Amino acid sequence: MAVRRKRSLLVRLLVVSIVVALCSIAATAWLAAQTTTVAIKQAQGQALADDAKIYDTLLGYAATHKDWTAVEPVVRQLSEQTGRNISLATSDRRLIIGTDPLPEKPSAVIDPLSVDSALATGQTADRIDRRAVGPLLLTPDERGRLKGAAEIVLACVQTRAGSGSIEELPSGRSIVHGPDNATASVLSCSTGNDLTTPMPTERTALTQLESLTNACLDTKDQGHVALKFDQNGNFVQGPLPSQSSAPASMDRNQVVSDCIATARGAQLKPYVAPVALLFVNTPSQASTGLDLSAASRWRIIGVAALVLLVTVLASVFAGARLVRPLRALTGAARRMKEGDDTARVKVSGSDEIAELATAFNEMADSRERLESQRKAMVSDIAHELRTPLSNIRGWLEAAQDGVTQPDQALVSSLMEEALLLQHIVDDLQDLAIADAGRLRLHKEHVHLAELLGQVVAANQPRANGVHLSLAVHGDPELDADPVRLRQAVGNLVTNALRHTAPGGSVTVNGRVESGWVVIDVVDTGTGISAEDLPKVFDRFWRAEKSRNRQSGGSGLGLAIVRQLAEAHGGTATAASELGRGSTFRLRIPQHYQLTTLP
Repeated sequence: MAVRRKRSLLVRLLVVSIVVALCSIAATAWLAAQTTTVAIKQAQGQALADDAKIYDTLLGYAATHKDWTAVEPVVRQLSEQTGRNISLATSDRRLIIGTDPLPEKPSAVIDPLSVDSALATGQTADRIDRRAVGPLLLTPDERGRLKGAAEIVLACVQTRAGSGSIEELPSGRSIVHGPDNATASVLSCSTGNDLTTPMPTERTALTQLESLTNACLDTKDQGHVALKFDQNGNFVQGPLPSQSSAPASMDRNQVVSDCIATARGAQLKPYVAPVALLFVNTPSQASTGLDLSAASRWRIIGVAALVLLVTVLASVFAGARLVRPLRALTGAARRMKEGDDTARVKVSGSDEIAELATAFNEMADSRERLESQRKAMVSDIAHELRTPLSNIRGWLEAAQDGVTQPDQALVSSLMEEALLLQHIVDDLQDLAIADAGRLRLHKEHVHLAELLGQVVAANQPRANGVHLSLAVHGDPELDADPVRLRQAVGNLVTNALRHTAPGGSVTVNGRVESGWVVIDVVDTGTGISAEDLPKVFDRFWRAEKSRNRQSGGSGLGLAIVRQLAEAHGGTATAASELGRGSTFRLRIPQHYQLTTLP
């Protein structure tokens, strides 16, 4: 049967609490957003802009200077412009400029060869600052020659595309930009004035960069490349004279790009300032106080009242849902206390209270069954005791009235009835002790053959024409209470003899199976029907429904057998076929830690 998904009461209460909390948070957030001044937002925006400006300025200085010796005027100017306290330190936290002690965590790392893309925009993919040009810095003459060529190209582009512009890179190289989608116009106008041809200064640096790049490619088992400028002044690979014109794979292009970036870092390192840690103090914040005008106060009161109302309504709703089934449970419990065995609770839902109601109904059903069993047991006990008591009383009254003589035969009959009463009382006492959990077993090392032989010998006089035999395989031994085990086996043998006609047989078998001692009492008696077989170990149950004494017994013997078997940690079972006999089996562990019966 599929398990229904529970809607936990705790979860429902939690959901209600979350809803109320969300309402309170939303109301508070709305109120804060309405009453906080615009100056806070402006100050925060200004602080971010100042941070970006400080980082970019110092990054530009590092890209164009070999050290930090002349950075003091730059830092002082930035402090005056932003109102921030700025400190610089080496990577090992030795102060360059600023004040000690330095904060534990730097605001940023100034490294023109590894730009923080979160603080700086418009940087190249290799994260090298565009202002770091090192040996690529052109002479004034080379700048003029490139600018003249760029102006010629620009005039052509403007004629063909309608507009264009010249950009001078930090190295002094001029490049031409056409309007959107006019790259072809720029390329066609560059014929005779190729702006990608390196100047003498650039050629020397380009040769060095190409050598460093190819050395990197050698370590990655990749072929060499020749480097050149593209139309935007970036480094790109050109095919070597010996290479085919087939396009390179994407993996190859990525490896070449990585090696170019590594080579550029190595080439530019002597021309840029060493890595520095930047420390910037937290900017002063504008007041975050609320505008407590009359309108704002009434707004606060209104929102608080609304949240309070929602909270109260949610609590009342949840409380009513909780109290209703609890009141029903209380009423049913009181009715049961007053003697109403039919008191039950309607179960609805699948939360913890529904589980409690289900458990209550199951308890009531169990109590009703136990009460019915108790009444039946009292009736059975009264019936079992009435017969011998009636016989004893009848014979005593007859002797008292002189109807019969108190001779040896009368005494023997009275003794037999008294022994029957004693047997019933003893059986009831054993069951009561077992039910109370006080049935104590005294463990001993027992030889099964010897114990079963004693039981068979004790029951031989009662055989009355029934062949009673013993068959033990090997010499089984076990830890058990010999007295209680003899009692259990004796009850089974007595029961088998009682239901086996003269000429039949009762056999007691003993053996060991996988650490268990198995005792079978097999008879060729009347047998038990299939519908009655599950009841044979019930108290006061007898196959003879008329309760006469022809078959004897009180109906307690087999119930005691089951209790004793379970006390030993074993089981008692029965198999039978009507008219062909029965087999009662005890399974007892060879080694079991004996305790009181639970």
